[in-house]
Amino acid sequence: MQVMQDFIMTYGYLAIFLMLTFGIIGLPVPDEVMMTTVGYFTNTDVLNYGPAVLFSFCGALLGMIVSYTIGRKAGRPFINRYGKWIGLKEKRMKKVESWMMKYGPYSIILAYFIPGVRHLVCYFSGIGKMKLQTYITFAAIGAFLWCFVFITFGKLVGIIQ
Repeated sequence: MQVMQDFIMTYGYLAIFLMLTFGIIGLPVPDEVMMTTVGYFTNTDVLNYGPAVLFSFCGALLGMIVSYTIGRKAGRPFINRYGKWIGLKEKRMKKVESWMMKYGPYSIILAYFIPGVRHLVCYFSGIGKMKLQTYITFAAIGAFLWCFVFITFGKLVGIIQ
């Protein structure tokens, strides 16, 4: 936690952008805690609110696009080769693809607020071959709402203290 705070204080908006990008891809970054910390820093004038939301949004969206691309390009071959060992056989993958076609865009927005699930939805959107334009639209909405909510919450926590 302290390392993350020091990284943000040293590198500012670039640190936020990079940590969110890699965190969304799947590296172990405590995204919600980090976003709340960023919000707190906007209250203490370490960071500015507008750029913090903007860089967070861009980092989260880039991470989602990279995850989608990995899922689209490498996901199906990976699932076909190793899926049987983790319970993702062809029948189950057909169900996932069907579900993603029906509810996928809205699940992207909802999944943003569920730790761990946001990462999987990105990959499964690519594996399920969701249209890129649809994916980016709903990913952008989800990313903006998520960043706005957590940074604003952190800012409010800073006001209360």
